[in-house]
Amino acid sequence: MASTGPTVRHRRLGRELRGLREKAGLTLEEVATRLGWSTAKLSRIENARTMPSGTDIAGACDLYGVDPSMKAGLIQLGHDAGRRGWWTAYSDVFAGAYVGLESEATAICTWEPLLVPGLLQNEHYARELICTARPKLVTAELERYVAARMARKISLLGSQAPRLHVLLDECALRRPVGAPGVMARQLEDILHVVDRPNVTIQVLPLRVGAHCGLEGAFSLLSFDAEDPDVGYTGCPGGDVYVEATDQVRNLKLTFERLARVCLSPEESAAFIVAVRSDHATL
Repeated sequence: MASTGPTVRHRRLGRELRGLREKAGLTLEEVATRLGWSTAKLSRIENARTMPSGTDIAGACDLYGVDPSMKAGLIQLGHDAGRRGWWTAYSDVFAGAYVGLESEATAICTWEPLLVPGLLQNEHYARELICTARPKLVTAELERYVAARMARKISLLGSQAPRLHVLLDECALRRPVGAPGVMARQLEDILHVVDRPNVTIQVLPLRVGAHCGLEGAFSLLSFDAEDPDVGYTGCPGGDVYVEATDQVRNLKLTFERLARVCLSPEESAAFIVAVRSDHATL
């Protein structure tokens, strides 16, 4: 998926236009014929694969009999959806639509069995991971990747920060990354954010044994009430976005089951303190 993938507002615009067409009792073929479009264009617009122009939106609204107020609102929504976000400056780094969705989320739930999640990584830890995964990067490229990852963390600050709930496996805390001291500093930085009112961090200890999260990491993004949640998982082969209602529900249930066998936030903070001490003595 391209880095210019659909934002939340783009997806909302597509749903609104599809709903208005269906309410008007018109098929894709009928609308395409009357507007002089191809059915493929209309389908791409409704599925947020193509950004319609203001003229396109106005023409569709007129055909569907939309009142002037709603028409103006949808044209504005299209304008807002097409605005460039901060992440587009790093289009060479971010290969998918995830960061755009993440930036508009009101709540983020993340399960990570192997690594400290990107939103909690400090500069030193992130540099070690990126350098290991992409050993052919020259210094300038490496620093650009690190800068992009650090820019993501800005979303956790300020009055509009999303709620972040992280479930983190003990393995991710204990695995040494980089030179001695890197992990101790990384865990210290995690401890600096656990008291933020929008952040909840829970550790899943190894003693739990087999659990429902062993199939891999995933995230759940929630938005305003009118926008459906989205599930996400990434792997070397590409990004997978989960939007079907039943599949998103299953991810939510999995996250809830994992949270129940994790340590409480208070116990988790104490656990991280102990593991940080272990790393500091290595």
